[in-house]
Amino acid sequence: MDRVLVDRFKNGDQTAFDEMVSRYWDRIYSMVHQLLRNTQDAEEVTQDAFIRAHRGLVNFRGDSAFSTWLYQIATNLARNRYWYWWRRKRDKTISFEQPIGADGEGTLADIIPAEVETPDDITVTQEFVDRIGHAMEKLGAKHREILILRNVKNLSYEEIAEILGISVGTVKSRIARARESLRSKLGEDFK
Repeated sequence: MDRVLVDRFKNGDQTAFDEMVSRYWDRIYSMVHQLLRNTQDAEEVTQDAFIRAHRGLVNFRGDSAFSTWLYQIATNLARNRYWYWWRRKRDKTISFEQPIGADGEGTLADIIPAEVETPDDITVTQEFVDRIGHAMEKLGAKHREILILRNVKNLSYEEIAEILGISVGTVKSRIARARESLRSKLGEDFK
């Protein structure tokens, strides 16, 4: 169905793009909002994603599904916006026990160095949130990106694999390496 809409658009039918927007707006907005957790930013990024898709659709070759291509555009835009979000929001205190994955498997306590004493009820201070931000910025781009997709707001391994064009196995191993790298960077900050 998307292929038909793409072909109609390439043949000059502007209403085909309107149909694509109707079909995907809520899904793209939802994903971006989960990444950014800010309504205004999510609306702007979603609009930008569709503007870029509209401009780029004439060159879309169909190597991947239209939806995957659109998600990639939106993810890249959200990734660029994320660091502004991080700096704006990091003054909030959050619990170490706050889950960091959709499956609830991990908490902030899981990513801090084991040698740091942290009672279960401790609240993350501004200093600690700054340290997480500093450690995240020291990560390589691939590790930073995968932690944002997985933990900033919880995309599934399968969704991440599709967006990044890698296997689910690679997603899992990259997440494990990224978390280990983040732990070591946080450890450096605590020395």
